[in-house]
This record gives sequence, C-alpha cells and structure tokens, in this order.
Amino acid sequence: MNIKILGSGCANCARLEKNTKKAIAERGLEASIEKVTDYKEIASFNILRTPGLVVDGKVVASGKVLSVEEIKKLL
Repeated sequence: MNIKILGSGCANCARLEKNTKKAIAERGLEASIEKVTDYKEIASFNILRTPGLVVDGKVVASGKVLSVEEIKKLL
C-alpha cells in the first residue's frame, strides 16, 4: 500500500500523518508513507485544500484531519 500525505508541512499535515501511521499500525498493515510538499505535485491530485490523503493513487480525503478511526475505515 502506498500512502501520500499532501501538504506544505503545516500542523494539520503533521497530525494527519501521525493519525495515518497509528491507523496503519492498529490495522497491522504494511504501507509506505510519503510526504508530498511540492505544490505542483499536490495540484496534480486536483485537491482544493490541504492536508490531503492519497491511498494507492486515489484521493480519499482533503481539507481536513481525519481521525485514526476514519482512516482505518478508508484503509
């Protein structure tokens, strides 16, 4: 599983990354997490607000910090 956290590195982006790592661990999954901070690459996902969460190339959330439980449901 390939997961990308889209954002400039703001506090919300860091919280989303932390929650995502916790959700992966709780589900016992193997996944690579990549932080994407390049604005051109973020724009290529057609999201209007960060942070964004991309799982295996599909945008599953943008503009808010998902809880650990919400992320577990998406994985």
